Formats: sequence, C-alpha cells, structure tokens
Amino acid sequence: MPDPNAGLPPRYLRTPEAARFLSLSGRTLEKHRTYGTGPAYRKLGGRVVYALEDLRAWADRGAKTSTSDPGAGTVLPARRHASPIPYAGKARC
Repeated sequence: MPDPNAGLPPRYLRTPEAARFLSLSGRTLEKHRTYGTGPAYRKLGGRVVYALEDLRAWADRGAKTSTSDPGAGTVLPARRHASPIPYAGKARC
C-alpha cells in the first residue's frame, strides 16, 4: 500500500504543538532547547519548529523494555548537566 504522504514535505510543529505531541509542557520543551537536551529543531525566520521525525527519534532514545534495560540511549532531564555541551558561539569572558 503506497504511503499517502510520500512526496509531501515533512510536517513541522511549533513549540506548543510539539510539547503536546511529547506530553510535555511548552516550558519544559523550551528548557530542553536551552540546555541542548531536547529534540533537534529548526529556525525558520524567527520561528522555532520541530519535525515529527525528530520528535519521534528523540522520544525513542528513552525506550526501555525493563527497569534493568540500559536501552539505546538516554533522554536527559531539562536542566544543566555536569558535562558542558560545546558552545558554538563567541567565547564568554
């Protein structure tokens, strides 16, 4: 059965829609974006948008089959972490 969405551009969601998709608050998703712990996003003009495939991939990183399963990856909480994420901008003084 052919995919009815084949050939269409990917669907993008704004922050409130993406947060609802992930069952998070919009503020939590904004914090993830700030700390670099969230799903990949794009800036289109002044708007932040998320591709559905990126939201699914980020959520799938936390998939586990049991409490002892290390899983494929970890979805970090929306806060600063001990290991800093490389800063791509100007050096801070």
